[in-house]
Amino acid sequence: MYESFYGLRERPFDLSPDPRFLFLSKQHTEALTHLQYGLTGRPGVTVLIGEAGTGKTTLIRKALEPSPDHPRSRIVQLSNPTLTRVEFYEYLAREFGFSSEAGASKPRFLAELEAALLARSAESVIALVVDEAQSLPHELLEEIRLLTNLQTPAGDALTVALVGQPELAARLNEGRLRQLKQRVALRCELAPLDQRDTLVYVAKRIAVAGGAADQIFTRAAIEYVHRQSRGIPRVISVICDNALISGLAANTKPVGTDLVEEVCRDFQIGESTKAPPKPTPAVVRSRPAIFTSHQVEATPEPHSPIGHSVDAEESKSLFSGFSKKKRFSIF
Repeated sequence: MYESFYGLRERPFDLSPDPRFLFLSKQHTEALTHLQYGLTGRPGVTVLIGEAGTGKTTLIRKALEPSPDHPRSRIVQLSNPTLTRVEFYEYLAREFGFSSEAGASKPRFLAELEAALLARSAESVIALVVDEAQSLPHELLEEIRLLTNLQTPAGDALTVALVGQPELAARLNEGRLRQLKQRVALRCELAPLDQRDTLVYVAKRIAVAGGAADQIFTRAAIEYVHRQSRGIPRVISVICDNALISGLAANTKPVGTDLVEEVCRDFQIGESTKAPPKPTPAVVRSRPAIFTSHQVEATPEPHSPIGHSVDAEESKSLFSGFSKKKRFSIF
């Protein structure tokens, strides 16, 4: 809709988890490394925790991309974990390529899983990745724990990764899940982006879409986006996408803070949802003069950590290197 107006090949802020737009901050790189290492076939459970919208599903997609190191791997991703026990095994049997009988009989499923583990080569992996794992019924969490008990004489076992929101961590601390928690071998958490990473996140997505970030947003606008979104990547994308639509309607580029404020008010995001304070009638009272012989200078407000500015040289280094064909600096 607005692509040609801003010189873009495609929309940079779609919410679909496209690995091409994946921005790897330091913590995202660490989380991806944990996932990839956990999916190498080692025993134990890998747990990735992050607030909604921090990019967990995109990291899963990246981690599951075909790899020459694991050409014959069978990795099943379960994205809707609110299944019954029967539906759970039916789904796993189908996705792992087991027989239809394995989907209707747990003993048959276990027999075929053990056979698959025995037959797998050193380069292949048999794994289960559960997204939105905080929604798993207790019954399925227990079934997953029991599946990790199955090991071949060589020590091969089903690899499991549980990815979910902070509620998953709280559930793993429940007494009745202590045995599952003891099987957690790797654990990582994703936190929201800081202001620096928010700037790079926006610049990266615009660059992948074929644009130049400094011609599309002002730096002040993205700093405001960061404050209102609290650094949640999905919220950042929602604000930026709608700000570009507003910019097209207003025939304005680059998009400034005023349009971003309007979007935040419309979507009730951040501080913009607060009603403006009612004006207080002025009351004049007679008071003794305190300062009569000199003028008091206003004390500047202290800078908050979120308001930290990156100097020009650092800005250039922040927003370069995303594309081999072009370098850019913005804001």
